[in-house]
Amino acid sequence: MGIVSRTYWGEAVGVAGNSDLLRRDPDFRRYWIARMISLGGSMVTYVALPVLVYRVTGSNLWTGLVAVAEGLPYLCFGLIAGAFADRADRQRVMVVADLGSAAVLASLPVAYAMGRLTAPHILLAALAAQTLFVFFDTANAGALPAVAGRDRLPVANSALTGGGTVIEVTVPGLVGALLVVVAPAPLIILDVLSFVASALLIRQIVGNLRATAPAERRHLVAEIGDGLRFLFGHRLVRMLTVIGALTSVSVAAFMSQLVPWMDQVLGIRPSGDWRFAAMWVVMSLGGLAGSVMFPAVARRLDASRVALLFVPASAVCAAACALFTLWWAAALAGGIWYVAYMITALSTLTLRQQVTPDRLQSRVNATARMLVFGLGWPAGALLGGVLSQAYGPSVALWAAAATLAVTAILAWGGSLRTVRPGELVPVRD
Repeated sequence: MGIVSRTYWGEAVGVAGNSDLLRRDPDFRRYWIARMISLGGSMVTYVALPVLVYRVTGSNLWTGLVAVAEGLPYLCFGLIAGAFADRADRQRVMVVADLGSAAVLASLPVAYAMGRLTAPHILLAALAAQTLFVFFDTANAGALPAVAGRDRLPVANSALTGGGTVIEVTVPGLVGALLVVVAPAPLIILDVLSFVASALLIRQIVGNLRATAPAERRHLVAEIGDGLRFLFGHRLVRMLTVIGALTSVSVAAFMSQLVPWMDQVLGIRPSGDWRFAAMWVVMSLGGLAGSVMFPAVARRLDASRVALLFVPASAVCAAACALFTLWWAAALAGGIWYVAYMITALSTLTLRQQVTPDRLQSRVNATARMLVFGLGWPAGALLGGVLSQAYGPSVALWAAAATLAVTAILAWGGSLRTVRPGELVPVRD
């Protein structure tokens, strides 16, 4: 943890004053450690769950449905969860959601031990756990500005994403190695324990995570409408949300078919093959590089220009993944793709949080997440699964590249090129 702290809260971020304040803040330390522990556990499930379904069914489509189940709850519950989080105790929402997720996921290794684990059970557990995470994430979106301070959000987001990407680099490789000797279902116990640890740490945060200027409580539909009006009425947030949704379609089409693609195209078996772990590590290193590069990119480029440059780069890399059949070449292209994707994602997240009033944080971020992850991710995963089942995993990757190409055209032909400087000024309550 010390190395991570120096890397992402110090010189690499380039804002030592804010970094020191964050490092010394006990609430942010608890928050950061809780997120890292939880992410570590979630990465175990992220790798193990598709392998588990692929082992049980041998179906590309069923494997893709895991990603659909992970994104669908945002579409169904995102707006309600956002409004609820803005009027509730965000800390309590996060703790309850963590404990509920632990209980749901614990059912998988239990059913496996009893010899009764089925593919529908796996999908239902993924759906239930992700539904709880929707409430956690919407509360979390409003809690971070309260914990870190609005002026330190770029550093805080970089610290969280950078530290998280270190976990994403190391954990998948370790999980891939463990899958050589351990079945996927028992590994999910690690995620169960991580949710419990996260809940305990978040419970210890002493600061007030409620909205600092809560609006007068009205009907839930009216409060949801406030978030919708802000997102669709703010030109920059609206455009970045469209870019994020289409990018999510592309990434989901690829990631939902990652295991079948490695198996059927690259010849990498999901169990017992060291290249399975190596692929995850190389691609995750791209995410790490992107998170390290983001603060420097944000300083040197107009924030609205980031997507204009990095979305086309993502399209080229996705096409390269579809073309390559050598595993190391495909891994390299995937790693570079993740550099561009991470920078784009961090830019849209930071800008949205900076310009959104505190009383609307959860609602606006929930609406954006609903469109980006709740709509874009299931659509992309379903698209990838259907195309892969019918024509093979490489076709799903070509669909991902085509979606990014369309996104780049929209970005360059839309209003993003003409954003006024005043639109980048944080909105104050």
